[in-house]
Amino acid sequence: MTFSSRFSPFVRHLAAYCLSEVAGKASRLLVVVAVAHRMEASAIGLAAAAIAAGDILKALTENGIGQRIIAARDEALEATCRTASRLFWGWSLGLFALQLAIGAGVLMVTAEPLLFWLIAVLAAEYLFMPAGLVHCALAMRAGKMQQTAAIAGGQVVGANLMSAALALVFPGPLALILPRLLAAPIWLLAMRRLHPWAPDRRVAAAPVGPFLRYGWAVLGVEVVKALRLQADKLVIGALMGTEALGLYFMAFNAGLGLATSFAQAFSVALFPHLCSAEDRSAALRQALVLSVAVIAPAVILQALAAPYYVPVLFGARWDGIADVVSILCLAAIPGVIWSAAAQWLRSHDRPQTEFLVTLGLTAALIGNTALLAPYGLSAIAWGYLAVALTVQIGAALPTLAPAFHPSSRKLV
Repeated sequence: MTFSSRFSPFVRHLAAYCLSEVAGKASRLLVVVAVAHRMEASAIGLAAAAIAAGDILKALTENGIGQRIIAARDEALEATCRTASRLFWGWSLGLFALQLAIGAGVLMVTAEPLLFWLIAVLAAEYLFMPAGLVHCALAMRAGKMQQTAAIAGGQVVGANLMSAALALVFPGPLALILPRLLAAPIWLLAMRRLHPWAPDRRVAAAPVGPFLRYGWAVLGVEVVKALRLQADKLVIGALMGTEALGLYFMAFNAGLGLATSFAQAFSVALFPHLCSAEDRSAALRQALVLSVAVIAPAVILQALAAPYYVPVLFGARWDGIADVVSILCLAAIPGVIWSAAAQWLRSHDRPQTEFLVTLGLTAALIGNTALLAPYGLSAIAWGYLAVALTVQIGAALPTLAPAFHPSSRKLV
């Protein structure tokens, strides 16, 4: 079997997840357009604060448990699934309770009942997740990446279409929040149907220790990654007010949010590909070269076109964010390169290194936002791009160097 024939499943899986992400982000753009014409920046900022807080906590669901199922040996698979199912349920219910507690704390501090209810509605999504997470991991292990991508994309698109409709009919912060909960049963039913599974009581559950040793670093990475994507919004809201936060939220979704969807799809498709590859170095080289060749021109074109499409889509009153959109678009390129390095580290059981780099990147981005807030959103965006280039490329180069060294190249 040639390497190209082994590489083709990765291309199909990447294309499926890219289409899913593009569909999700395109439908999200409909939401952005709808709220731009129907809601004030302050109302958008209130919803953005709830979403940012919820997404930071939701990162705790990315705890490496599913990846242990994907990478498990065949003889240990059922035992791994039994333990994973128990951990998923306990973890998700704990997150539900924790988010309600956070919402109550926010209520006491801000005296804003609506913000509490927005956070509480987002928390209810955790009640649907654990019943389908083992099925999802098993489907990915079985190579059903195109189907899982379609299900994930369908959930996001459905939620976004509902948001756009609600924003037009009942404009308000709840229009951006409620559809996330309403779409959760769609994902659950589809995932259980895609790959049925029930625990085999005759098989003893696997020990929890390996999950904890692998999962703490993965969990740390995902939490810090969520902080990286959301904490700047919280800082902007605290230092510049909800109106500025609403403007930045719009720019982020129209710029970096759309461009980085490729990096997310790339990460999801690359990890199973590396785990199953006979020559991981060759697999990484092929995947990274292909991905950068696709994303770099698209991102540059999007950045150049932002001054033209932002006023058309959002209306003249939002044309001041076009330069912010253009700058944030470019940060997707180092993001893709670091995503390759991160999945390489995970496939070699080294998520701890990824955690340290992600922690440093997040601290630098939060510091950038706090320092440059007095100079406006454009200054924050330029600082964001500079930090992303310096940290992500600087960390990726030594990580990826062994895979690109001439000694790692061989004919297959």
